[in-house]
Amino acid sequence: MIERKLISERGKDFQIEEFIMNSFQNVGISNVKVQRTPLGEKIVITALRPGLVVGREGQNIRRLTAELKKKFGLENPQVEIQTVDSPFLDPHIVAEKIANTLERFGITRFKAVGHRAVQDVMNAGAIGVEIIISGKVPSRRAKRWRFYAGYLKKCGDIAIEGVKKAYAIARLKPGVVGIQVRIMPPDVRLSDKIKIGEEVEEVKVEEKDENKGTESSEQ
Repeated sequence: MIERKLISERGKDFQIEEFIMNSFQNVGISNVKVQRTPLGEKIVITALRPGLVVGREGQNIRRLTAELKKKFGLENPQVEIQTVDSPFLDPHIVAEKIANTLERFGITRFKAVGHRAVQDVMNAGAIGVEIIISGKVPSRRAKRWRFYAGYLKKCGDIAIEGVKKAYAIARLKPGVVGIQVRIMPPDVRLSDKIKIGEEVEEVKVEEKDENKGTESSEQ
């Protein structure tokens, strides 16, 4: 019973997160987390531009609260807005920015957009980055273009837990273009990275023989 309840709650949380992400498109939403407290559900939204999420005089938050109550049956949802600290280290922000640029300027400059995004991520201090743009780019047949730099883990626990991933789509005239972004942030601790400390100089201290000094004084 407990397992079924936990699975049901997690499925509901996923639906809430997906609903909020779809409701606030093109405003730089990084992630959405649902936290359950004794007073009700606390929903934390991390965004690049919090002002667009809040809306004028908080009208977007009031509308979102009413929709959450009606659609998901939440009694007292509390919405909290946080700001993204490093936008270029967040794969959701990078993927959405690439999608918006392609929708605005077209697919002809996709190579420049990809290389510029990689450069911005690496300048922000990332260990590695990989961007894959797939779709009818630029011909009529679907292709995959890969832009990468630095060092990026593809297997193991670090690839699952340490590498941040995101996916976005750009709706263009030739069709839908997918953007995949993988970023290894600078705070990831690699098991094969060894740090050598400074060499410690040993100092030898000579000890005095107190017994020898006592014998000589008695004589």
